[in-house]
Amino acid sequence: MFDGDKRVIEKMQPKLKRILIADPQPASARMFSELMRDIAHSHVWIASNTERAEKIAETCDPQIIVIELGDERVDGLGFTRKIRRSTWACRKAPIITITGSATAGMILAARDSGVHEFLRKPYSMKDLLKRLEAVTLRERDWVEGVGYIGPDRRRFNSGDYAGALKRKTDGSETPFQQKINQALKIIRAAVAAADTDPQQAMRAMLAQATTLQSIATDFRMTLAASEFYRHLTKAVSSGVILTREDAERWATPLLAFLPKDVDADRNDEAAAA
Repeated sequence: MFDGDKRVIEKMQPKLKRILIADPQPASARMFSELMRDIAHSHVWIASNTERAEKIAETCDPQIIVIELGDERVDGLGFTRKIRRSTWACRKAPIITITGSATAGMILAARDSGVHEFLRKPYSMKDLLKRLEAVTLRERDWVEGVGYIGPDRRRFNSGDYAGALKRKTDGSETPFQQKINQALKIIRAAVAAADTDPQQAMRAMLAQATTLQSIATDFRMTLAASEFYRHLTKAVSSGVILTREDAERWATPLLAFLPKDVDADRNDEAAAA
């Protein structure tokens, strides 16, 4: 390896100590395991099916999860979505998916399930190190929504996909405005989901209220976010089941800050992600 690679690897190693590989193919799982031991002296768990992968993820807190796509013995995208919606310690762990038959649809499905990176077979050591560097040394914003939970999809790197800009706001908002508007959109969608998915709706609203309290420069927005957060935490501490009626009442002052020209689609809370 080049000297530069060695320096990068040294920085990555502390975040590569525990690796879960969900791959039903023994040869490819063993090859990846040996690579990780060479790179970072990693402790590696190998799961040949979805059930085994879930047990390891729940109990062993892997730092990185690698999933083989395209084999029915491991439901890679379903497994990813379950991790993201869980209460497991590894729910935000970087996930890298690997496949030898990448299609545009598969790449986008992986991204939308909450995957961090996508790696196509056959891959080189350079390809692998690039993905590992991305997930260990380049922190991405976390999107805690209802329909989508995972890393900010605007920074997804498949190595293959370079799609066109699709949103009305692409190129017209500053990153700061995008982050505020995204948080407000997620709250709006979480309110709508309060009756059908109260647990995740509450988690999403708490996360976005916290974000807005930390980034809002408008004092009125900060105050509204703080008051919204107070209502949510009070409900959690008292064990009250979240209802849409309550969520709407608490969120109304805060959602007044959502720009009128923002896409009114109530079901896409992560449209800016």
